[in-house]
Amino acid sequence: MDRKQRCVKLSVQPSRGLMDEKFTVLVQNVSPGFQLTVHALHQCEDGHSWEAFGHYTADATGTMNVSEDPSLGGTYSGVEPMGLLWSLRPVPGSKSGLRIRKVNVQTPMEVTTSVYQGHQTKGFMDQVPLAGVVVERWYMAPGVRRIPITEDELTATLFLPPGPGPFPGLLDLWGGGGDLLEYRAALLASHGIASLALDYLTPKITMETGNLVNNKYFETAYRVLQQHPQVLGSRIAMLGLSFGASITLKMAAYSQVVKLSCAVCVSGSHVQPVEGSVKEILDFCRENAGKTRFSEENEVIWRELLLPIPTDPSLKVDVGQIQCPLLLVVGEDDQNWPAHESAVDMKEMMERAGNSHLLTVLSYPNAGHLIEPPHMPHARASLFRSVASRHSVMALWGGETVAHAHAQEDAWRKMLVFLRENL
Repeated sequence: MDRKQRCVKLSVQPSRGLMDEKFTVLVQNVSPGFQLTVHALHQCEDGHSWEAFGHYTADATGTMNVSEDPSLGGTYSGVEPMGLLWSLRPVPGSKSGLRIRKVNVQTPMEVTTSVYQGHQTKGFMDQVPLAGVVVERWYMAPGVRRIPITEDELTATLFLPPGPGPFPGLLDLWGGGGDLLEYRAALLASHGIASLALDYLTPKITMETGNLVNNKYFETAYRVLQQHPQVLGSRIAMLGLSFGASITLKMAAYSQVVKLSCAVCVSGSHVQPVEGSVKEILDFCRENAGKTRFSEENEVIWRELLLPIPTDPSLKVDVGQIQCPLLLVVGEDDQNWPAHESAVDMKEMMERAGNSHLLTVLSYPNAGHLIEPPHMPHARASLFRSVASRHSVMALWGGETVAHAHAQEDAWRKMLVFLRENL
């Protein structure tokens, strides 16, 4: 390598930004036609390391731009501005079934971006990079306030956007694994929506009593959000993923307390005992456990538990009663839940009821179950401990990495538009 290449310049702009914000990676001061590898390394809060890399060739001016130039190989190929994030994978030798999830949203996701000489595929830690820079990606924008909520026996966290407000509100529900997950609510607050992340499967009250919450728990959470002085009580949405979508649909259709301006359901289904609460829905799934299938790699496939879509009206939410705009986000390769079949049936039900004008469906070929905020690495399968089974299994979520990554980006952008238009 000549003297010039010892002064390789690597810049990432912005080096500090939100998780859904794109960045530009620029390499300068290399020889024309110089072959290089751009490498990203991230250490999770659980101590596991993840990496992604792309192979590039500098242009006639000795410059390479990840946003404009194609990767010729690596963990992603082609022009993929954010491939260094969404194609992150556990480093060689890691245990199987890992998945990245941000736990402490008050700290950034740190990614060390480096440039190496040649088209490398391994041994990055044994080499000295030509240049490196640390990139920070945040779920909480500056000024967002994080407020733990324990009143009325809730286990929740409220995120308020910067400024005096009042702000539109959103109740954020995750899926069947339980826990209080805050990163999506924090990111929504960074976009101006007061968001309440709610633990409803493993809240403190359930851990203390052993009893699952009933539907009043969700109505209480809605009221707490509605009555907050910095929340516009007449402009509240619900967002649910997987099991959380089941609750969202039930509240939107039947609750006399929860009056939504709009609702978003990601990778969910309306199939459930209509009269039931959380316990009855979980019992319904357990009763159908015999429909569980396994992949060739012995990964658990649960999508058949709710199939075929029942005709019995007592076993699915009457979405014809929903009177607010509804957005369904569906991965057509979802191996965990029959989201696509459910969306088709819900569309037909709403057409018969005359409220299909309220429905928007975003359906993504080759996307899987875990449709997350943008640039999150795709996990086709991962270890999962469901509240229903209480032991860990390797769950098959589905999805093809490139298509899934693009679906996450597109769905998030359109979801924000949908929320802004209806809140």
